[in-house]
Amino acid sequence: MEAAQELQRETPADDREQNSHKGTFVTNLMKLPKLKHYKWWLRVGFYSLFLLAGQTVATLLGRLYYDQGGKSKWMATFVQSAGFPILLPLLFFFSPSKISTAITPLNTSSAKPPPLSTLAFLYFAFGLLLAGDNLMYSYGLLYLPVSTYSLLCATQLAFNALFSYFLNSQKFTALIFNSLILLTLSASLLAVNSDSENTTGIPKGKYVIGFLCTLGASAAYSLYLSLVQLSFQRVIKIETFSAVLDMQIYPSFVATCGCVVGLFASGEWKTLGEEMKNYKKGRVSYMMTLIWTAVAWQISSVAMLGLIFEVSSLFCNVISTLALPVVPILAVVFFHDKMDGVKVMALLLAIWGFLSYIYQHYLDDSKSKFDKTSADEASGAGTVTEIC
Repeated sequence: MEAAQELQRETPADDREQNSHKGTFVTNLMKLPKLKHYKWWLRVGFYSLFLLAGQTVATLLGRLYYDQGGKSKWMATFVQSAGFPILLPLLFFFSPSKISTAITPLNTSSAKPPPLSTLAFLYFAFGLLLAGDNLMYSYGLLYLPVSTYSLLCATQLAFNALFSYFLNSQKFTALIFNSLILLTLSASLLAVNSDSENTTGIPKGKYVIGFLCTLGASAAYSLYLSLVQLSFQRVIKIETFSAVLDMQIYPSFVATCGCVVGLFASGEWKTLGEEMKNYKKGRVSYMMTLIWTAVAWQISSVAMLGLIFEVSSLFCNVISTLALPVVPILAVVFFHDKMDGVKVMALLLAIWGFLSYIYQHYLDDSKSKFDKTSADEASGAGTVTEIC
């Protein structure tokens, strides 16, 4: 009898202690997503910073190469992809065997990897697309001032929205449509301003070539990002950082091989020795300009990969556009580009269009967070009820 009474006295105390441990567990469980969210924002912030810095430095060094006596378009194209070997250690570190638990299937109905022939075709096609894109960018840097070149690159957002609509089921809204109109007006102002802009002795015909090549490069870059996202969704179906590295390294290898073929086929390789000799800042500066241009492009590429891995290719393209208003300002300081009223107006229109695009993403993100919070609260209430 006394034993039964003692058991009854101990039971409530044990229940209270057990409930206390359960309550602590639930509290820690609710804090965990917030910690992961902060770390995610920190990674996205670092990737964005590296992308902006790498893209800005690479663009300015590319212009420096031409201003100091560089003339080879294929060499300028070559350095945009030739630095891919520095990504090989990352590919080894993030190999699937080492991070097998990080695999995220995009389509749980089929875990079978794609055939090797399919991947080879994708990498080869993307490599050719990158080579053509880089070559058009090289023409743009050769025939256009840096400020005009950078502002024309803002049209990649418009192209990206178009390709994302057809390839990635991106929805058009009033803000996105407003962004398309503003960016188109910005590019149009630069086009009609060619006569007053062309103060460097470049014929108007070459200015038009540079203008059209830069527009084509922006379209090709946007198409590339949309196709990469589509390939992950429809073909690869498993998104890991090693898979994203593969998507960067192998196409870059193909693009580099294509640039080598173009360099020899065009005969520009014969003039590289004389080009280095006549470089205004000397041979060492010539080599360092090319090397650091390649490194800067790879830094931006790694950051681009990180943003694709953490967020999406569309967000990556939006962040890369942030560098566009910065480059013209630095070009005025370092290269003494002319910043007249028309170009200022084009710059403001480009920034307005960019902010309109960003605000649409902010609204989408806020809606997504609200939906996720509601779902988590409902799930948390069910978990607490089950534990209690």
